Order: sequence, then C-alpha cells, then structure tokens
Amino acid sequence: MTPAGLADLIRQRAQGQGRFLTALAGPPGAGKSTFADAVVAAIGPGARVVPMDGFHYDDAVLTARGLRARKGAPETFDVAGFVSLIRRLRDEAEVAIPVFDRQMELSRAAADVVLPDDRFLLVEGNYLLLNDGPWAALGGAFDLTVWIDVPEAELDRRLMQRWAHHGKTPAQARDWIDGNDMPNIRRTIALSRPADVRIDWH
Repeated sequence: MTPAGLADLIRQRAQGQGRFLTALAGPPGAGKSTFADAVVAAIGPGARVVPMDGFHYDDAVLTARGLRARKGAPETFDVAGFVSLIRRLRDEAEVAIPVFDRQMELSRAAADVVLPDDRFLLVEGNYLLLNDGPWAALGGAFDLTVWIDVPEAELDRRLMQRWAHHGKTPAQARDWIDGNDMPNIRRTIALSRPADVRIDWH
C-alpha cells in the first residue's frame, strides 16, 4: 500500500468520527517518519504527525539508570507519559506535545501543539504495537494500526547511513547497530501485536 492508499483508507475509516488516531509502527530504520509525512501530505488539511520520540528519557536519566548504551530501547522511554498523551489526544481538543531534537539529542517539552482542527493524527514510533511490559497498555488505543515491514538487511543498510549522517564512524555505527539497534529490531518484530494493515516499504 502506498502513502496515498493509506490516506484513502484513513479517510474512509474516519467518516462520521471525530479525531481519528492511526498508529504507524515498525522497527528502527523502517522509514516511519518519511512514510507518515507522505500520508499526511496525501490527506491534506487536518492531518498531522505525532511522534513517539518526544518521550525519550534524557541522557542524564539514562546514565543514572545504567541505560545510556541502550538508548532507543523500549525501557528508555517515559511510557506512562506517552500513554497519557494518547488518552489526552482522544479527549482534549488542544494538546501540547514534546518533540525530540536529534541535533541536541534531547526532548523539548511542549515544543509543538495539536490543535482542535487536527483531526487525522498519525502517531509514529517503534513500540506502538509492542505487547510487552508497560507498552501493552496501548492495546486498543488506536482507531487503525499499521505496521511497516522491511527486511533486516535493508534496515541494517539504512541504519548505517543514518549513523554516518549523525557523525559516527563506520566502526562506531557497526557497534551501535549490533549492540543496540538490532536487538531492538528483533524484539519489536517478535513481540508486536498484529496490525490492521501491513505495508512492505522497501
């Protein structure tokens, strides 16, 4: 399914409803942000992306908890805060949301606002369908769930490019992917609930 195809499906499913929440999930490197932006552009006014990444714990918190080397793993997010946000998006017309700044490597609180006219929300993130630990509380939270499926070899290639872009040497990128990203990829694939829609996005 193309972004335009998913946009059509969302419009159809949202008929007669108020705010419509779509979960766009997939492993690290799947291209969720790019796909979500394309869907929003295809829907047009009233559509926007709500990223999960704003709920990263700060590096100081991760260091104190011995999790700095696992940044990006399911346990390195404020899951309760994210679950609360999803409930607020359902119940409240205007909601401030945090945004993760990749240049500064930290989350900025209330850096964006979902407005009353934002009816079609594409919530994107790795762990939206994860049926493990506190993430399982998101079961049933969305009107439509979508999984982006990408072969592991392609995920690896994309992640090497990503970390090179962010200044890592090839050796540093390889170590980070093997020690952190790939375990997260395999955990996410193994423990995520089936989605309503599965998309091959190679």
